[in-house]
Amino acid sequence: MSLLLSPRDLAELVAFRHALHRAPDLSRHEEATARRVVEALQPTGPDRVVTGLGGHGVAAVYQGPVPGPTVMVRCELDGLPIQETSEIPHRSSIPGKGHLCGHDGHMATLVGLARLLGADRPRRGRAVLLFQPAEEDGSGAAAVIADPRFAEIAPDWAFALHNMPGIPLGAAALAPGPANCASRGLAISFSGKTSHASQPEAGISPARALARLIPALEQLGPGGETAPGFRLVTITHARMGEPAFGISPGEAELWVTLRTLADDDMTGLVGDARRLIEREAAAHGLAVSMSEHDVFHACTNDPQATSYLMEALNAEGIAVVPGHLPMRASEDFGLFGRQAKSAMFLLGAGEDHPRLHNPDYDYPDALIGVGVGVLHRALRDVLENASKSPRQRHAR
Repeated sequence: MSLLLSPRDLAELVAFRHALHRAPDLSRHEEATARRVVEALQPTGPDRVVTGLGGHGVAAVYQGPVPGPTVMVRCELDGLPIQETSEIPHRSSIPGKGHLCGHDGHMATLVGLARLLGADRPRRGRAVLLFQPAEEDGSGAAAVIADPRFAEIAPDWAFALHNMPGIPLGAAALAPGPANCASRGLAISFSGKTSHASQPEAGISPARALARLIPALEQLGPGGETAPGFRLVTITHARMGEPAFGISPGEAELWVTLRTLADDDMTGLVGDARRLIEREAAAHGLAVSMSEHDVFHACTNDPQATSYLMEALNAEGIAVVPGHLPMRASEDFGLFGRQAKSAMFLLGAGEDHPRLHNPDYDYPDALIGVGVGVLHRALRDVLENASKSPRQRHAR
């Protein structure tokens, strides 16, 4: 763990995380969380603070005296619409909302990084700490990048971490190449005609179309090993007609999540799914409409960025365990990789720790200092190497 944060720093960062945990905000409604972040950043004296970025995003800029590359470290602002069930003293005070993915811990980590950068600016280039809005619904990264002010702080390098239960506490997972799958939700609405339940032939029911589509869609994406060509279709919601015994239904709704390892494969899966749905609707005389939601792009770890993180993990004495990447789960970090050399590592929350999005999940406070140490070292290494010759860089 980094020795640059004092015990007082760590205690204050834990208290900051607990305050965030008590008051989670949902995606695109992170006004209060953003204000708390800005207040926590002010004592570190950033050269610039951008607020309202892509919604409620916050970016803090720490400028070195000599021009150089821009290195961005990113975390997330939002919580989840899940009722927390734990009995911890700092549990959520807002019914139906909880920081049950660890974004409160990620924010505390970046505030810790801000303390180090405020006390000792980069010698060249600049560091940008991004507190991204709306990660949980996949809309935040695109909104941040589309904000005209992002061009003024656009990174050459981008790093992030995510805690991960199932990995030993304080260990890490990292590898170059695919890291997180692309995914998107497809909401399907069918419209036919109701009839009396004694005369179903007088109506147009979606029942048979729905019964046929559920297994057929699943066959388009059977899952399996997370390797090139991976496709997974998950039925997440189905509803048909009214809860009445006397009515043959005239409408239905089906929600599915589509998942692929690569963005290009997602295009093909979406096309296959839409064509299948349209054929079934037509065969049963149904009108159909479809809409896409929660669009997440694939995340790919750049080899050079991964190398910097790996060296930082090794230097900080963090064990790197194999077998956890790529993940089926999605993460709204992939778009930054189209703008910069980017990489994300997973930081172990404990093998028996409650899983992400579980109602009793809580971020391990012990990870805050660990994350600060790794990210600070990687950031410094990138900026310091910007001034070295190719021969010096090769000798690292």
